[in-house]
Amino acid sequence: MSILKKVVQRNKAGEKNGIYSVCSAHPFVIEAALNQALNDQSLLLIEATSNQVDQFGGYTGMKPADFKEFVLDLAKKVKFPAENLILGGDHLGPNRWQNIASDEAMNNADDLIEAYVQAGFTKIHLDCSMSCADDPVPLSDEIVAQRAARLANIAEKTAIKAFGSSELVYVIGTEVPVPGGAAEELEELEVTSPEAAHKTINCHKQAFEKAGVAACWPRVIGLVVQPGVEFDHTGIIDFQPEKAKKLSEVVNDYDNLVFEAHSTDYQTDNTYKALVAGHFAILKVGPALTFAMREALYSLADIEEQIVTKAHCSNFKNIIEEVMCENPDYWEKYYQGTESQQRFSRSYSFSDRIRYYWPEKSIQHAQDKLFTNLSRTGISLPLLSQYLPVQFKAVREGTVNADPKSLVLDSIQEVLRSYASACQQSKG
Repeated sequence: MSILKKVVQRNKAGEKNGIYSVCSAHPFVIEAALNQALNDQSLLLIEATSNQVDQFGGYTGMKPADFKEFVLDLAKKVKFPAENLILGGDHLGPNRWQNIASDEAMNNADDLIEAYVQAGFTKIHLDCSMSCADDPVPLSDEIVAQRAARLANIAEKTAIKAFGSSELVYVIGTEVPVPGGAAEELEELEVTSPEAAHKTINCHKQAFEKAGVAACWPRVIGLVVQPGVEFDHTGIIDFQPEKAKKLSEVVNDYDNLVFEAHSTDYQTDNTYKALVAGHFAILKVGPALTFAMREALYSLADIEEQIVTKAHCSNFKNIIEEVMCENPDYWEKYYQGTESQQRFSRSYSFSDRIRYYWPEKSIQHAQDKLFTNLSRTGISLPLLSQYLPVQFKAVREGTVNADPKSLVLDSIQEVLRSYASACQQSKG
């Protein structure tokens, strides 16, 4: 039995345990997640999204095999046991090719699934909910399920060919709004109805049977729904258990299923615990981690400006702003309003579109200079207290070093500690 199926079974048995899923390709985020799971002696689920990593390289330039090697190298560096690491693929389907005809988009999705499975990813989120260029909007549940079953068929065949058998586990369904946070301001969200959840499950089950992959249905462990959590640029909609009570009960009708909750970033400690207790046992987090990383890096840049002469400063924040303005593709359609409002969003929006720009060479060079400057001068305790008070306390207690990278990693782990506490999951 896969370790994820054990997590699911324990949650369904009432243990109120779960697992968080780290959806990021940034090396600092991955290293922080490995450190946190090592401290907790827990499993670690890391997922690459179809935007970040695909058979052509995605926006990170990494194919699935590259991403796996990248994560394993970091795991080896921090001495994290590889057997406690689970790799997943998020929103795998025609997501990257919505602007072309469905036949061609699904052919690309076939190759995408094959590449992920061949590379050794074992948790597969099948998401064919998006309409392609020649599709109606929205797609029917039946078409979505049919396409997902097609991809499951390819995944199973690929696993058997590559490894002799399939231990893949699957997640079906999708959240609303789109992945990565809403593009507009939100006041309230409609929780997925129990009827809609049942229909998604039943359509997929029938489609799996029709596609000849009924045998893998018991390994469909998760359903993505909207439990009523989301964030926009400046606001957060918190989980309200009473509104999702009827939805929570849906999984009681299915032996192997729990819910997977997307866009859980920026929730509170109590809402994470309530989500897990309500069978939302897989909690996805991504932007909140790079947001915390950005906060720490900006704080270090502020510290640098206090102790390094202007001529020798990294100019870190200004360089990021320049790069984003020169290449607006990743934020332009998301950040509306006046020029001042857009400037604010580029740095401080919860949707954190900066995360697409970290690999840029000029930004990396500025970050390296920032770290070099602060490593040379050292960071005084008063300034650490002023700009990074949580890490100041940790440095004083001797649990974190006062070098720039350690401070950034702990800022990311501060977010992860909240998830880890709610999930209370172990490898047992």
